[in-house]
Amino acid sequence: MSARARILAWVLLVVLLALAGSLLATRTVLHNQLDQRLDNEIAHEAGKLRVFLASPDARPAGGPVTVEAVLGRHLERNLPEKYETFFSIIDGTASRRSAIEPPVRLDTDPKFVAELARATAPAYGTVTTAVGSARYGVIPVTIAGSPGRGAFVIVEFVDHAAGEINDVIGVMAAMSGAALVLAGLIGWLVAGRILAPVREVRLAAEQIGETDLSRRIEVRGSDDVAALGRTFNTMLHRLESAFAGQRDFIDDAGHELRTPITIVRGHLELMGEDPVENAATRHLVLDELGRMQRIVDDLLVLAKSGSPDFVSPGDVDLADLTVETLAKARPLAERAWRLDAVAEVVVRADGQRLTQALLQLVSNAVRHTAPGQEIALGSEVTASTARLWVRDTGEGVPADSRSRIFERFKRGSNSSGDDGAGLGLPIVAAIAEAHGGRVLLDTVPGEGARFTIEIPVSVEVGENR
Repeated sequence: MSARARILAWVLLVVLLALAGSLLATRTVLHNQLDQRLDNEIAHEAGKLRVFLASPDARPAGGPVTVEAVLGRHLERNLPEKYETFFSIIDGTASRRSAIEPPVRLDTDPKFVAELARATAPAYGTVTTAVGSARYGVIPVTIAGSPGRGAFVIVEFVDHAAGEINDVIGVMAAMSGAALVLAGLIGWLVAGRILAPVREVRLAAEQIGETDLSRRIEVRGSDDVAALGRTFNTMLHRLESAFAGQRDFIDDAGHELRTPITIVRGHLELMGEDPVENAATRHLVLDELGRMQRIVDDLLVLAKSGSPDFVSPGDVDLADLTVETLAKARPLAERAWRLDAVAEVVVRADGQRLTQALLQLVSNAVRHTAPGQEIALGSEVTASTARLWVRDTGEGVPADSRSRIFERFKRGSNSSGDDGAGLGLPIVAAIAEAHGGRVLLDTVPGEGARFTIEIPVSVEVGENR
């Protein structure tokens, strides 16, 4: 079953149980009220009989006062209501009954009449008849001075009276059935509308291929299902961007590796017997292989940058890190090395990755400066941000290159052929992003550049040393 059908089935089941419980409770309450009403009616008729016996109207004019005559006079004056009947018993035999024809004649049942005739005190009970159960009350009656012995019988036909209740329950059941059908139709339409984004998500997932991630779903509303649709669209956008970046990355990596491989193969194929030429070829091949190794190492670093364990945070003393990085950078080239500032604080970061990023910036600065030009390192911490920078007084970054130098395999327009594969600055950016930060560039062409790594201080900055 689909989610739509399951939701509708559960809703209808709950509604059905609620309606059935309501009908059952209503039927029980109405039957209890009917039983109470019939008991009250029997008691009411018994009270009317006692009032009549005490009144002057009970004595017939011009005739003897007998039990039969008194009960006959009461039957003449007291007409039964619907679904009830009265009759009298005189000396163990049914005598007279009320004028209205009852649903069934109980005064013609000798066994029932004989049982009631034996009553010496008012009694109540239930009897089964051809039309269902009936409630009865029998009141023995004697008249002073009259030898006869009689009884007045009141009968209430319960099941016959319950017919009205059954009619009401039938109408309620029919209305409940109609309401259930209407609820099913409305629930089917509403469930379909609510689950439409889920259905579109499934269809979109079926249509997504390895080369086409442009499928999006139309989102309407602001509920949880609509939020699911928007989240799915966002996920597709990220996947599309990631796959596009992956394709570009593979194309660029293939291009960068293809060149040294071609060079190495070509020179190896042309190697001859001349030792001098072979030595030169060997030197060139080793140089190209070293460049390939650097490209592969950089690609591995970038590939790992998306994993959770790319950085291993710990307590890092920024002053020590800045000074030690400068010490490691001095042997790289003859430059005017400077220390701008040090932050004498301890922060939470990956010291090795930050050192790697700074040395990468230093290497980039060395390539774009001449001997004797200045390269400086520094660090500082504000209330919520730590900054580490590398500054040089070289040629700077051209305006047309500032937006692309942090992309993989992209070089600035002022780069030379020995400036590497264009992965250094992307590695720096990946390390900064892994710390939740970013890399900023401040440059003036011809006056140098300053690359700043900004990372948030995720824990309270340590005390000054």
